[in-house]
Amino acid sequence: MNLLLISPDSLNPDHRVIIEGRQHKHIVKVLRKKAGDSMQVGIINGDIYDAVIDKVDDDHCAIRLGESTPAPAPLPCTLILAMPRPKMLRRVLQTVSAMGVKDIYLINSYRVEKSFWQTPFLEPDALTEQLQLGLEQAKDTIMPTVHIKKLFKPFVEDELPSIIGKDEAWVAHPRVDGYCPAADNKRRTVVIGPEGGFIPYEVEKLQEAGCDAFSLGPRILRVENAVPVVLAKLFI
Repeated sequence: MNLLLISPDSLNPDHRVIIEGRQHKHIVKVLRKKAGDSMQVGIINGDIYDAVIDKVDDDHCAIRLGESTPAPAPLPCTLILAMPRPKMLRRVLQTVSAMGVKDIYLINSYRVEKSFWQTPFLEPDALTEQLQLGLEQAKDTIMPTVHIKKLFKPFVEDELPSIIGKDEAWVAHPRVDGYCPAADNKRRTVVIGPEGGFIPYEVEKLQEAGCDAFSLGPRILRVENAVPVVLAKLFI
């Protein structure tokens, strides 16, 4: 945890905050902070503050906030991701959040097992937990939004074109001839499929909706590896 991230309503009028639970344990046992030490505190969807720990007790810390700076700029990316395996989903959400993506769509695909959609990791609190872990890692405060779309064809035909708008739109797929475009600061919609990629019908529908396809090469990557590779190639 490189940033202590708190909700706006936990901040007292005198710019002090009481930290308990997971974050308190991390401050004491991992960061080994004590009274008088400094650290950075972020307000969810707000600024990042230089802060000083006033007091450390067995079950809570008292922290005083000082000067503030804005959160880093978001990645100019809308990410559309075929629903990963539930255990992988947590890691992917942390990675995507840490890299600065703020708009995430989880969609269905032929290769996505129906059971994946039953996972408790899709509950709002569970999603927020993983996204917050990514923000704390990257020292960011702006919480991403996750949209869940369980029907592939209606989403691609009825919603995707308006999501793309005037953006460039790309689908990463292991069995096409196109090459990944060079990284720059253009706003892009990026689609990444399940393990093994989308089936040909799905690639065709994505292309009809306005996506160009590219390949990362002959190797088939796990989703948790493909996501940061694609984002790094397109934006960093």
